[in-house]
Amino acid sequence: MSTKKKNRDWRSAIHEVIYGTHTPAGKLFDIILLIVILYSVIIVMFESIPKYDNQYHNFFNISEWVVTILFSIEYILRLICIKKPRKYIFSFFGIIDLLSTIPKYLTFFFLQSHYLTAFRALRLLRVFRILKLVRFVGESNNLIRALRASRTKIFVFVFFVLVVSVLLGTIMYLVEGPTHGFNSIPHSIYWTIVTLTTVGYGDISPQTPLGQFIATLIMIIGYGVIAVPTGIVSAEYSSYPKDRKESDKGRSCPNCGVEIQRSDAIYCRKCGFKLIEDQ
Repeated sequence: MSTKKKNRDWRSAIHEVIYGTHTPAGKLFDIILLIVILYSVIIVMFESIPKYDNQYHNFFNISEWVVTILFSIEYILRLICIKKPRKYIFSFFGIIDLLSTIPKYLTFFFLQSHYLTAFRALRLLRVFRILKLVRFVGESNNLIRALRASRTKIFVFVFFVLVVSVLLGTIMYLVEGPTHGFNSIPHSIYWTIVTLTTVGYGDISPQTPLGQFIATLIMIIGYGVIAVPTGIVSAEYSSYPKDRKESDKGRSCPNCGVEIQRSDAIYCRKCGFKLIEDQ
């Protein structure tokens, strides 16, 4: 057996364990990974409590270093076992994996940066792969596509809302003035946005009848502000077909690492890599 074939075999074996969820080893790896992630997040949370940090500081510190080293090894193996590491590096999970690994190393330069390891909680999103909730992953992909298709409409709507907020904020400044807490136009615009989004902190409130009437109109408009973007995205989302076949098995491409493939697929739907070797 040639050296090239041996290298391909061990890389394929690592790929099946790390990226695959259809093998016992792959399932076990992902379950262990989730347990380690959850453990590391809990450690960071307890470390932020002075009482426990004073008592178990050394234990917390050692635990974080062990987890960080494990994540570093995992990250390197993920890069080694695929043919196009760039695809993984700049993917969503690739960025999250990197962000969850580097904070502990940054403690050499910034003492409090280890609290950023709470980013590891985002890695729990891998539970979708472990439980093979392909249907939910597919729905999330449809939602992302709907958001992308709606971004122009949403941008125009948000810009319109900002213009209206500036106008109404200016009006409220003229109506109420500094006497009633509207000290400046930016301050009035802040109040308008808070009211328009139905947050309502209550730190400023109109006192004059006209100001209260305008505030009432802004509150009513606020319900539309919430509903319109939802309607835009929903319309785009409903345009995608829902008759997806149940033949996805959670396989992943050894070339680019994309995780959802049909069980009978010959080529990767993303990069075109041949998934089934000729016999």
